[in-house]
Amino acid sequence: MVVASSASSFAKEVSIRRRIMSIFNKREEDFPSLREYNDYLEEVEDMTCNLIEGIDVSAIEAKIAKYELENAEQIMNARARKAEELAAAMAASKGPSQVQDETEVDTEQIGMSTTTQGQYAPAVTGGSLMQPRPMGPQPQPLGIDMNLDEEKMMRLRAENNGRCGGWNPEFIKKRALEEAFGSLWI
Repeated sequence: MVVASSASSFAKEVSIRRRIMSIFNKREEDFPSLREYNDYLEEVEDMTCNLIEGIDVSAIEAKIAKYELENAEQIMNARARKAEELAAAMAASKGPSQVQDETEVDTEQIGMSTTTQGQYAPAVTGGSLMQPRPMGPQPQPLGIDMNLDEEKMMRLRAENNGRCGGWNPEFIKKRALEEAFGSLWI
């Protein structure tokens, strides 16, 4: 029962925070000074914590409603700005090679793709986006001969995993030599 209680309290906190953030969505550039912005953030966090804890809920809800009425235009402008930034970020993440015109969409609706060979582009089928499966032989891991015995394979995998983390077998040899010669007295 403790897990269910903490999960529901977490869900409650998340929903309250989302609601408050959608209303109190001003940014630092909306304020003349950093001090005023920090005061705004502190006030919003105080209201959020009080709502989560159930402290003076009616007064806070009245304050939120008043703020929402007084700043409705600013709230809508901030939401629109956020949506534009999200759309721009998504367009930038697609890259120029995946920007398609109307003729390409028509061919993709029947399952054909008109992009450059080797690129993955979503195919539109039935109104939903689907990622095509790669065709042909699957790539094999580099540097690993699949015909090795189990012990050599394990050693090679351990070395490759170590290299991925920045480990180099030469470091061990160098350190061992430095420690050996560092302990000699001349």
